[in-house]
Amino acid sequence: MDGFDFKMVYAKQRLYHGEKVIGVIGLGYVGLPLAHHFAEKYKVIGYDKSERRINELTEGIDRTRELSAEELANTHIQFVHDPAQLKAANFFIVTVPTPINHAKQPDLTMLLDATRIVAQALDQGDYVVYESTVYPGATEEKCVPLLEEISGLKMGAGFKVGFSPERINPSDKEHTFKTITKVVSGNDEEALNTIAGVYDSVIDADVFKTSSIKVAEASKVIENTQRDINIAFMNELSMIFERLGINTNEVLEAAATKWNFLNFTPGLVGGHCIGVDPYYLTHKAQAVGYHPEVVLAGRRINDNMGIHVAQQVIYHMVKKKISPAAAQVNLLGLTFKEDCPDIRNSRVKDLYQHLVDCGVHVNIFDPEAYQDEVEMVYKVSPMAFADLPAAEVNVVAVPHTFFKNLDDSEWNRISKSPGLFVDIKGAIRRHSPQAGIGRWQL
Repeated sequence: MDGFDFKMVYAKQRLYHGEKVIGVIGLGYVGLPLAHHFAEKYKVIGYDKSERRINELTEGIDRTRELSAEELANTHIQFVHDPAQLKAANFFIVTVPTPINHAKQPDLTMLLDATRIVAQALDQGDYVVYESTVYPGATEEKCVPLLEEISGLKMGAGFKVGFSPERINPSDKEHTFKTITKVVSGNDEEALNTIAGVYDSVIDADVFKTSSIKVAEASKVIENTQRDINIAFMNELSMIFERLGINTNEVLEAAATKWNFLNFTPGLVGGHCIGVDPYYLTHKAQAVGYHPEVVLAGRRINDNMGIHVAQQVIYHMVKKKISPAAAQVNLLGLTFKEDCPDIRNSRVKDLYQHLVDCGVHVNIFDPEAYQDEVEMVYKVSPMAFADLPAAEVNVVAVPHTFFKNLDDSEWNRISKSPGLFVDIKGAIRRHSPQAGIGRWQL
């Protein structure tokens, strides 16, 4: 595609044929698969501020592993690092991350930067759709004024805006962009219908229209907040049952025999959805004078689970007369969820840091994570599985398929007796620790 003048050709198409040219801003876990599927029907310009990301995608490498090398080789996305090339688009979709800061408040820096980029490319009659998670009201209160100020156009008469919450589940090959019901909204009825039509043309699932942008924004934050609260309840139950000497998994299996029991399990809650979105809701709730007790209580429980697990590891080590200062711990799995390479906002870091702060020697390994990213976050190089030593404690923090497929001989190679096998989520059921090695899970 080198030398192809997209700006000239697309501009002619916009002027004479009204064809939608999709500009996707942010090519991560959400933006890349979205752009790929839109490119099956439309001309798509995919922009990312990371030149490294653009170069890798151009070379057929996707660090998120959402697209295969074959899919990248056959995609028709025009990958760009120069925001000026977005001028050829007329239907913009913003899919950048919206994290929280150290004070656990919404950080809209990337969203507003992306809005400025879109505003500079905005022309009369264009559409802007936000997929990035925000608190109810953020699109119209923060983004629209910026679009108007920079572009010189007015929402409604000059351009149209909508919000369509992303529902991508990283590493999930069953629930994908094309198969998940798409919630859409618009600043007026025409915008709503046009945006719904564009999405409907590329997905197999239904499109659900909401009455307002705020409703669509709110629907996203409560999806993940609901999961967060339910997992927090499971985590609290695990701490209660620990004191009662009851196996939490056995309790949940028994309770699940009732038809309306919800299937949640305890564990570390990280990532850029469940561990973040509730804070967007609580921020807005507090701004309008309401203190959200249940949501914040769930967040406190889940945010502290890494430290809780570390304390339990040390407690059980001492109980088995294993000196934390003299022993080694193999920490297995560093990403925020299983079979996914993303280590951003992984609560395994809390577990690791607490063990290190307590003087424990910790070896780290993850079959999915990238070494350079692990080194940046953990400030230490991960080991290869073959190089892991026989350690007094093995902690399966993230139950990747790699760990589920290990046989007893491989576990025994990295285990010392007396010792401890910690399977946080109780997912490594095929392994039976050898004599002298205790087992603990949430």
